[in-house]
Amino acid sequence: MTKKSTKTATAPVDFEAALKELEKLVEQMEKGELTLEESLRDFERGIELTRKCQQALQKAEQRVKLLSGKDGGAELLPFENDPPSN
Repeated sequence: MTKKSTKTATAPVDFEAALKELEKLVEQMEKGELTLEESLRDFERGIELTRKCQQALQKAEQRVKLLSGKDGGAELLPFENDPPSN
């Protein structure tokens, strides 16, 4: 199990997969059937997943701002085959 968590920790974040794993962890913890050690392990993993999801969302937001020209410094230029807009 250690190998799996190490591999997951260094792999790129798949937002949807991380969110799904986080939801499963929450469901398990809400059942109240875990030992203290299992709960702490799952809580730690949940924090890790939450941080990764937040980072993925921040990167996505930056990309949207850049692509939409709302970052303050970017200027959208027409594609050379596009007719001029009036």
